Amino acid sequence: MTSGERKPWHAIFRLLERDERVFAVLLAVVMVGGLATLGLDPLRPRRFFDLYSIVMWFSLYKLGIFALVSVNPKTTRVVFLGALAIDLLIVFGLLVLTGGGYSLFYLLFFPLVAVNAYYFGPWVALGAALVAGLLYAASAALAPPLVGWTPVVILSVLFGLPAVTVGIVAGRERRARGEVERLNVELTGTLSRLQTAQQQLLVAERMAAVGRVSLKVAHEVRNPISAIELNAEMLGDIVRGRSGEDMDEAAGLVTAIRDQVNTLDALTEEYLALARFPKPNFEEESVNQLVRELADFVRPVATRQGLAVRVDIDADVPTMEVDRGLLRQAIWNLVKNGLEALSSGGELTIASRFDGDAVEISVSDTGAGIPEAVGARLFEQFFTTKPQGTGLGLSIARQIVEEHGGKIRWENGTQRGATFTIRLPIKRASASREVNA
Repeated sequence: MTSGERKPWHAIFRLLERDERVFAVLLAVVMVGGLATLGLDPLRPRRFFDLYSIVMWFSLYKLGIFALVSVNPKTTRVVFLGALAIDLLIVFGLLVLTGGGYSLFYLLFFPLVAVNAYYFGPWVALGAALVAGLLYAASAALAPPLVGWTPVVILSVLFGLPAVTVGIVAGRERRARGEVERLNVELTGTLSRLQTAQQQLLVAERMAAVGRVSLKVAHEVRNPISAIELNAEMLGDIVRGRSGEDMDEAAGLVTAIRDQVNTLDALTEEYLALARFPKPNFEEESVNQLVRELADFVRPVATRQGLAVRVDIDADVPTMEVDRGLLRQAIWNLVKNGLEALSSGGELTIASRFDGDAVEISVSDTGAGIPEAVGARLFEQFFTTKPQGTGLGLSIARQIVEEHGGKIRWENGTQRGATFTIRLPIKRASASREVNA
């Protein structure tokens, strides 16, 4: 038989618990072996029957029980209870056929009750011992002479006491083994978590080392970037002061150089802002005033791009403890994203809303919205879908909001566009309410 042919049987046996496998084999061995051993005692001629055929059929019956619980392990307990009843009846039949109360086959009750006590516990064992005693008495009644009730009681006690003891010990052993297995599972889980934590620590150490090197590189790059930007600006002035087709092409190249330098400068500044994130300095500030000032600041830029900026202020928004500079940076990052989403025209709305125990600041655009696949990674560092993007703006915004004890979320509009909302808990609101200007 090949290994491929053995695999289904291996899978079937793995479905069984160790107790079921041991019990099925042990029960078959003691019962078949006991029946064969008692067959060595010569039977009287009038009681003679083909004991060897009975042993063979009994062995096949036990093999069938084992196969049944192997194929359908969910019914194991029911099958074994049924097998116990059948075994008791088989021993009873042997007693009737071989002399009733004077037959040696009553000895089969001992291993039968004891082995079932190992699997089912003391109460089933006690019940099986009482049934065995009654069957012994019934066999004596059907195959005289009668033995009286004293041997029946003695045998029931002799069956029951060892069986109950075995059942109690087996139950304790099973519970102890279950506790050991539970502890082993917990230990395995703990070791797995420790290994995961160790791997994460190694990754964090590597990232910290990379971060320190990157921070140093960013510091060193700032001065050359400033020099390149200044020289490109001076070169642009020189080129614009001259005419000619070559000068027009040179002016375009200078503009491209300055654009790339500005992108690199923005990336450096955002990285330094992320790496040297300052500790917030909370002071009582007007959120509505901050929103108005930011809208006034961005409106000229938006107008030049053909975009409209709308402000929606809730007059009930109280002053609250925030770091004005950091919060302005977070809102500004959302506004920049909104403006970039409106490259083909549209409207940007900056709004504030008082919600009892929190203040919400939202930035909405009428752009194309955000795909779900992109939305799942929006706040990851260095993730961007823009050719010139740094992938740090939203990450910094989230960090700022979390430093304020708040949360930031996004959602697409019902028809078009997207909305980013900053929700800040009110740490200490002033008694007065702002008046909408």
